[in-house]
Amino acid sequence: VGLGCGAAIPLMRSADGFLAANPGATVATVAVEICSAAFYLDDDPGVLISLCLFGDAAAAAIWRGEGESGQWRTGGWQTLHQPEHREKIRFVNAGGALKNQLHKSVPGVSSDAVGRLFEERYGGDGAGVKIISHGGGRDVVDAIEARLGLEEDRALTETRLILNENGNCSSPSVLMGLERYLEGDSSAAQIWLTSFGAGFTAHACELERGTC
Repeated sequence: VGLGCGAAIPLMRSADGFLAANPGATVATVAVEICSAAFYLDDDPGVLISLCLFGDAAAAAIWRGEGESGQWRTGGWQTLHQPEHREKIRFVNAGGALKNQLHKSVPGVSSDAVGRLFEERYGGDGAGVKIISHGGGRDVVDAIEARLGLEEDRALTETRLILNENGNCSSPSVLMGLERYLEGDSSAAQIWLTSFGAGFTAHACELERGTC
C-alpha cells in the first residue's frame, strides 16, 4: 500500500522474504490499481496526459518456497531511491481531490534509473536476459529501449502490448507483461523485471528457471 506504480516488485520481495522464513508456505501476491478513483480534470498537460493514459487493473501471482526443476525462482532484488525527483511524479491535494503531478522529464528520469539498475546487475553483459518493464507511457518505453540499447529482437514487446491494450495500469502492468510473455514463447532462461514510480523509486528482480 502506498508504493505506487512500482509496487509489484517490492510486493514480490516481501513474499520472497516470508517464504525464506516459511519454506513450506504458499503466498498470493495481489496488485490492484483503481486509477479512475483519482479522476481529475483541468488544463495542466500532466493531468491531461494522465487522463488519456491510465487504466484500472489487477494482477496476482502464487509463490511457493519449495519448487520443482524447471519452475521460476526469484532473486536479484534491487531498489533505487531518488528523492530529489519526488516532485516530478506524485499525487497532490488539489481542492480536496487527488491530482496527478507529472513532469515532462519523467521519461528521462525513469529510463536513467532503469539503466542504472540493469548495469548494476549485469554490467555490459545482459544479452541473454529477457526484459519486461512497467509501461509508464509510450515516451517512457521509447526512452528505456534507447537507454538499454535494445534492438528489435529484444524490444519491450510485451510492455508495449499491455500499454496499447489497457493503458498504464500502474503496479499490475509489469505482471501483466510477464503473463503475456509466459503465455507465448517463454524460451529465455532469465527474465529481468523492472518497475518504477513516485518517490522517485525504481525496482528490479530476476526470474530464473530452477535446476533442482
